[in-house]
Parts: sequence; C-alpha cells; structure tokens
Amino acid sequence: MPLLEATGFTIFVIILFIGIFSIIFGFPGTFLILGDVVVYSLITGFEKIGFKIIIVLVFISLLAEALDFFMGVAGARKYGSSKTGVVLSILGGIIGAIVMIPILLGLGAVIGAFLGGFAGAFLGEYLEQRKLKPALRAGYGALIGRIAGVLVKGSLAVVMIAITMSSIYFF
Repeated sequence: MPLLEATGFTIFVIILFIGIFSIIFGFPGTFLILGDVVVYSLITGFEKIGFKIIIVLVFISLLAEALDFFMGVAGARKYGSSKTGVVLSILGGIIGAIVMIPILLGLGAVIGAFLGGFAGAFLGEYLEQRKLKPALRAGYGALIGRIAGVLVKGSLAVVMIAITMSSIYFF
C-alpha cells in the first residue's frame, strides 16, 4: 500500500473512532461516521463501498439518532421532567464533559457528561417546582435515559463500522 493511500486510510479509521467517541458527549457521531464513509467512497470511486451499503448506513444512522433522542427524553419524562429539565439536562451533559476533561481526561469526559446531565435535569426541575424529591427523580430519569440512549446509539455505531470494514476487507 503506497504511503499516501495508507495515510488516507489511517485518517479514515481515526475519524470512525472519533465518531464513536463523540457519541458519549451527545454529539451525532453516527452522522460523522456516515460522512466519513461517503467521503471514503467518493475518493475510492465506490470500489469497496457501494450505494447499497451507504443507504443501509443512512438508515442505521437516522435510526440511532432518533432512538437516542427519544430515549433521553422518555427517561426524563418518565420521571416527571419538564421541558426546562430536558433542555438543561442536555446542556449540563455538554458542560459537564468539558469541565471534567482536564481533571480525568477521557474518563472525565464520560463521567462529566453523565453527571452534568443529571445536574442539569435536577436544576431545571428544582427551579420550576422548588421541591427536592421531584428534582432528584427527574435527574435520575435523565441519567437513565442518557445511558440507554448512548448504549443504543453506540451499539448501532459499532454495527455501522462493522458493516463498513467488512465491505472494505471481505467484499
């Protein structure tokens, strides 16, 4: 494999891993994976990855993002969170990840994202209702919904990468 080709493939694989890792922070990592695959396909002239594979990946990506969103909202809503609690849960997850990165690096980002989501939902509910028990319940629901959404979306992202890599190496 020539140096330029090896470098391009390495960048392709690194972006796939960034896509998976970005899911932890609540970013649309499946879209990043999909975009990476489309660019790779265009560069290689659709030799290894054809239109059928890309259509399957589009479907999986849309499904993953929709499930992630609905699971997060459902988890928060099931335990009584308001719209403010849901919005602050999302913002808290992003802020928590950013704050914890310098402390514990990658692990800090994960912990910060989950704890920030909990804190955001808690704060949103406490500000609206001024009661501790409903606020704790909403924070717990946001945490459970976020964990479920990340697990499902992360699993589907791994499936997307497995489909992509198997089409490159086996077909």
